[in-house]
Amino acid sequence: MSGTRTVAKAAGLLMLTQLASRILGFLRESLMANFFGKTNVTDAYQTAFILPDLIYWLLVGGVLSSAFIPVFSEYIHKGNEDEGWRVASSFINIIILLLSSLVILALIFAPQFIRLQVPGFTADTQALTVHLTRIILIQPLLLALSGITMGILNSYKIFWPSALGTVLYNASVIVFGVLLARPDEPESISGFAIGVVVGALLNFLVQVPALRRQGLRYYPIIDWRHPGVRKIALLAIPIILSYSLNQIQVIVNSNLGSHLIEGSLTAIWYSYRLYQLPVGIFALAIAVAVFPTLNEQATLQKWQDFIQTSSQAVRTVIYITLPISVGMIVLRYPLIRVLFEHGEFTPADTVATTIPLLFFAVGISAQSVIQILPRMFYSLQDTWTPVILGIISMAANVAFMFLLVKPLQTGGLALATSLAAFVNMILLLYVLRRRLKTIDGWRMLTTTFKTLLASGIMAVGVWLVEGGLTSLVGVGKFGSIIVLLAGTLVGMLIFGIITKIMNMEEYNQTMGLVRTRLKRG
Repeated sequence: MSGTRTVAKAAGLLMLTQLASRILGFLRESLMANFFGKTNVTDAYQTAFILPDLIYWLLVGGVLSSAFIPVFSEYIHKGNEDEGWRVASSFINIIILLLSSLVILALIFAPQFIRLQVPGFTADTQALTVHLTRIILIQPLLLALSGITMGILNSYKIFWPSALGTVLYNASVIVFGVLLARPDEPESISGFAIGVVVGALLNFLVQVPALRRQGLRYYPIIDWRHPGVRKIALLAIPIILSYSLNQIQVIVNSNLGSHLIEGSLTAIWYSYRLYQLPVGIFALAIAVAVFPTLNEQATLQKWQDFIQTSSQAVRTVIYITLPISVGMIVLRYPLIRVLFEHGEFTPADTVATTIPLLFFAVGISAQSVIQILPRMFYSLQDTWTPVILGIISMAANVAFMFLLVKPLQTGGLALATSLAAFVNMILLLYVLRRRLKTIDGWRMLTTTFKTLLASGIMAVGVWLVEGGLTSLVGVGKFGSIIVLLAGTLVGMLIFGIITKIMNMEEYNQTMGLVRTRLKRG
């Protein structure tokens, strides 16, 4: 099987499991909205993830893709697996030791961190946030184990265990959240937090059998002097620095948001989840699937293949996410109504949530392309360049937030994120072109222009359908479902016809993959 078909097969699998995971994720958010609405309680829950996520991403999340996977993959492709496993064992032991120390400190100083993070919260809301934070702080340790096992399996181009793990994660949150939730008891939202911890454990356990079949070799060692461990450490330094500095924009966002009307952080979070939906289902799936191939091509110095693989990944992501971005803008009202407007979540909450969603949607394609471009640098074992460019983009994000929050409120915070994504994408493309001499830029631009044109025509058709149907069926739950489904189907049909008429390579590739899947099914 060719490298392209291997990547396509892996990407298809990851897209399907990511879709299932994201559906469960939105079911989770919908249930939470039903039980607790858009209130200080949900603001506390969303804020409670900031400190655990900081700890995880600081030591594990970014380091895996940028440092550990490229180094471990290098040992595999050069036929030195045993040394690779010794490096992996040392890495695991170091990470668990460091994480445990940070988690203990975080448990102790959580109240002080929360007061700094959300000074606009009331004392009761801050106390609830601290309580939830301390529950979720167990999660980083479990996610570290599952993340490392995922990195090892992905290096062998085995993707399904980690993909299944994300589905189990969200399912666990739903089960525990529903079982323990009581709308009249704010602390009962802790059920969702408990589900997060259990889900993280399941995410790890489901990967262990596949790891054992692959020949798991664990050594209780910490070999600081091993060349592989030293290389990971050197590659990880800029990533750790980047994620540390990146928290500035997280702090600024939550700080500014905490001073807006009650429920503003929840509105931002719900719309951000929708913004991340196509990024997670399509862009991240393609990026994860293509990364081992990019590592292999870079290790073997197959530069023409490297450029072709990365260009195809970027063009595919643009082709998929641009029409989704446009469609989400046009259909944002029925989308929010269908997903969240029930129980304690009111029509006014729907209107409030559509505002940040509008501005988030603008940046979907840029954020999607960013899932691929840094991995090109990581495959070249260069972690400093994307970090430096990321810091510049972060500074732009913070500046945009201060400039836009007053005139646009929650919309300003969302727009700042989208604008910063464009800044980051442009900088990454510019430096990659200088580094590689070519990045197949004209084909990327052609794909972008044609996709944007087709998406614009699609938007007009969807807007007409949305307006006409809404006047007939109204804005209730049932009517919104009809409008959303009809608008989506009409949009897909128009976009498909236009891109077929333009004879876009990406259309033919997508349809070929769909036909193959259907035949196999």
